[in-house]
Amino acid sequence: MIISILGCGWYGLALAKALVADGITVKGSTTSPDKLTLLEDAGIVTFIIDLSAETPPTHAFFDCDILVIAIPPKARSGAGVEYVPKLQRVIDAIQLSMVKKVILISSTGVYADLNQEVNELTPPQPNTPAGQVLFEAEELFNRQTAFKTTIIRFGGLIGPGRDPGRFFAGKKEIPNGLAPVNLIHLDDSIGISRAIIQQDVFGCTVNACTPHHPPKSAFYTQAAGKAGLLLPEFVPELKEWKIVSSTMVGKQLMYNYQIDNWHS
Repeated sequence: MIISILGCGWYGLALAKALVADGITVKGSTTSPDKLTLLEDAGIVTFIIDLSAETPPTHAFFDCDILVIAIPPKARSGAGVEYVPKLQRVIDAIQLSMVKKVILISSTGVYADLNQEVNELTPPQPNTPAGQVLFEAEELFNRQTAFKTTIIRFGGLIGPGRDPGRFFAGKKEIPNGLAPVNLIHLDDSIGISRAIIQQDVFGCTVNACTPHHPPKSAFYTQAAGKAGLLLPEFVPELKEWKIVSSTMVGKQLMYNYQIDNWHS
């Protein structure tokens, strides 16, 4: 099996290393020549791919069994408007290749905070620039008929290099302290991705979010304490919130979270 990962960032590189360890040939892309050695040292067949070019990339990167698309929209930096046109160029390249299976990395940010529990059957109503562009990307891939796409909506990703204790350390009067968190550890994001690949589950949407949702105040205060940082101070209030659950992870994939309780 050959798997190509478009975007070997924090998650993409970790997934690539796990798949290489499984004995899978992995092709990985980056936009930075400086990262090529890092990828090569991990056993990845490397490619430089710039999706800002007007023409779709057509090289051997797309000669694979499964394509994983793990590039962020960067909506906060103002680059979100370029995201869907870039993905259209990816689709153009897929259609010139033999790719029949795609994993598109998305986010639980496609669900607005409407004070409810949501799952894969809940119609997204994104109300942020990032959420809107991610959902537009999802719809773009769902309309394709030449290949099957599974969309993974990750909760907030944490793990090595992304210590949640740093997110609010030392800050005061942080609003909405009683809102539940929707997070996932890198290990589980890789575990769910591997389960989808190994079980050949394509043509669906999967919410990937740890099934434990303590209040922000409890979670981030504990995380800052563990990291030896100044404790944050939250306003004890509950305003807009959501709890992201899944009908797919446990029942369809039969996946058991490696970290299922943030307090343990």
